[in-house]
Amino acid sequence: MALPIREQLKYWGIAAVVFMVALWFLGQVLVPFLLGGAIAYFLDPIADRLERLGLSRTLATAVITFVAILIFVIMALLVIPTLVSQATSLVETAPRLFRDFTDFMTTRFPALLEEDSTLRNSLTSVGETIQERGGQLLETAIASFASILNVIILFVIVPVVSVYLLLDWDRMVAAIDRLLPRDHAPTIRQLARDVDQTLASFIRGMGTVCLILGTYYAFALMLVGLQFGLVVGFIAGLVTFIPYLGALLGGALAIGLALFQFWGDWVSIGLVAGIFVIGQVVEGNVLTPKLVGDSVGLHPVWLILALSVFGTLFGFVGMLVAVPLAAALGVLARFAIDRYKHSMLYLGTDPTTMDD
Repeated sequence: MALPIREQLKYWGIAAVVFMVALWFLGQVLVPFLLGGAIAYFLDPIADRLERLGLSRTLATAVITFVAILIFVIMALLVIPTLVSQATSLVETAPRLFRDFTDFMTTRFPALLEEDSTLRNSLTSVGETIQERGGQLLETAIASFASILNVIILFVIVPVVSVYLLLDWDRMVAAIDRLLPRDHAPTIRQLARDVDQTLASFIRGMGTVCLILGTYYAFALMLVGLQFGLVVGFIAGLVTFIPYLGALLGGALAIGLALFQFWGDWVSIGLVAGIFVIGQVVEGNVLTPKLVGDSVGLHPVWLILALSVFGTLFGFVGMLVAVPLAAALGVLARFAIDRYKHSMLYLGTDPTTMDD
């Protein structure tokens, strides 16, 4: 005999409170494990495909680990030092860029920016603030032993957790399935499949899209010769998961930098703009339909709200769990609405409404 609804709500409510309290007090401790779980979840379909090709789970995990280590070594030797160098240079040259911008505006539009105008002083102040705060941030991150220790822990724990979770993923899912309440197991399984489909479309699909576009933007801008092209490409790819924002933010930043660097060379400026136009066309017509599909189930506004709320409440760990929780809450909301539309509360007792 199943527990009464009121009793079930009480237990599920207690479980939700315990989860929130754990996030609040153990947030920083959980970060490596959440990152490791996300990586294992992302790579699980690849391991399953290798198993279908005849490899054991252990061998499939070993192959994925070897390829991941190889990619990481290449990135560490070729890409990461350049990315850090360009990011540091961008922070250090921000005041000069603002001064160049104000001089440019003053020269060509003298009525818009006078020498002692409020707007000119504000732009100069913003540039100096970026340099001051950015420099302090970099110095703190480099000089702080705790920060270095945390980075080392992340680089050690996250790969280890990812490998173990990837190796035992199917066994963990089976173990969790055996713990489901028997009366509700079919419903929970269906909801879990819906959540998994949503997450697979978004995390795996959009993650791949972000990686492809970020790589394309970075290398294309570097080939054109744009300073800080790798940083701009990285930023544009990173925020591509929000539709149009990656192209708009990256395009605005790249074109702004191109105007300073290539002023008068309209071909180079046009090439920079064309890179983002091509990227947006390819994303909208090829990458997103093929890799993500139409049934993502995560509206951009809902996603931004989830990131803002959980990020504010729980910090960085809240942002890590925001997307899975947003997907789960969205699936539960659609399930609740469907049940409501089939309930007497919605249909009433009038027989004529039963067929609507």
